[in-house]
Amino acid sequence: MKPFQPQLVYIEPQALDYPLGRQLKEKFEKQGVEIRETTSHNQVRNIPGNNELQQYRNAKSTLVIGIRKTLKFDTSKPSAEYAIPLATGCMGHCHYCYLQTTLGSKPYIRTYVNVDEIFDAADQYIKERAPEITRFEAACTSDIVGIDHLTHTLKKTIEHIGQTDHGLLRFVTKYHHVDHLLDANHNGKTRFRFSVNSDHVIKKFEPGTSSFLERIEAAGKVAKADYPLGFIVAPLILHEQWKEGYLDLFERLEAILPPYATKDLTFELIQHRFTKTAKNVIKKRYPKTKLEMNEEERKYKWGRYGRGKYVYKNEDASALKETLESFVQRFFPKAKVEYFT
Repeated sequence: MKPFQPQLVYIEPQALDYPLGRQLKEKFEKQGVEIRETTSHNQVRNIPGNNELQQYRNAKSTLVIGIRKTLKFDTSKPSAEYAIPLATGCMGHCHYCYLQTTLGSKPYIRTYVNVDEIFDAADQYIKERAPEITRFEAACTSDIVGIDHLTHTLKKTIEHIGQTDHGLLRFVTKYHHVDHLLDANHNGKTRFRFSVNSDHVIKKFEPGTSSFLERIEAAGKVAKADYPLGFIVAPLILHEQWKEGYLDLFERLEAILPPYATKDLTFELIQHRFTKTAKNVIKKRYPKTKLEMNEEERKYKWGRYGRGKYVYKNEDASALKETLESFVQRFFPKAKVEYFT
């Protein structure tokens, strides 16, 4: 799969006050990419398309270069203490993704160029919590690896956190474009995680992302560069022959990963869930999807603020948990594993 290349770029005028903003503008001008001005990265209008579906798909290939004005970081439990805001939006077309509803009518990709200001804010959070460790998640609302070959903001963040005494960084990706990150001075303070799944889920529900083999080959490179490594298997889906599908996943992981990649390995297993709002959005944006979202087959689980989601019923959820945890124990007995519903 080729690295992401935007077909349309919007720039906030204030972004040109920063070196990265000017560099990106010059880069895309040389490439002949159409560049438009926008008053705010939150107010991007007139994305091409004759209807909402076309506009959505075009938004997925649109990059907005802006500044992050709000430097109060969101919390990111249980993954980390805080989400570090490097980018928003993703070029992938994963049918099940929570960004379908989180980003709503703004599915375009945003990158923020005031990285030093973001680092200053991160340093303050670290200082306030010291001597406790402060973890930052860099992929809460994006797949930062998918655009970092253009911006290198992730690489700068890896190196910045690597110089701190009490900071850690983590992120997850479905992309294999990691070569420029391999020589970063991470000092073991960044955990590089790859999202993987059964062959059925990747092929049916993850268009616009790197293949399984590309991700695993990239994981081997990352481990060789001494990054702590992890995998997120999500969402866990009860598709036809799901046990065989997930067994095949772990068999291939064991066969492909070099021995050094299994040192300090982590797995996060996350069950598929959906909301009514998400279902409606997914059906509209991916009308031919085969993603199972039958409320009658699920259990309703109340969440925070009076909102809930549909998860697997107890018997199905138990089968998923027991089976996947047994696969981790069988193939990677020293790995740390967490399970989320």
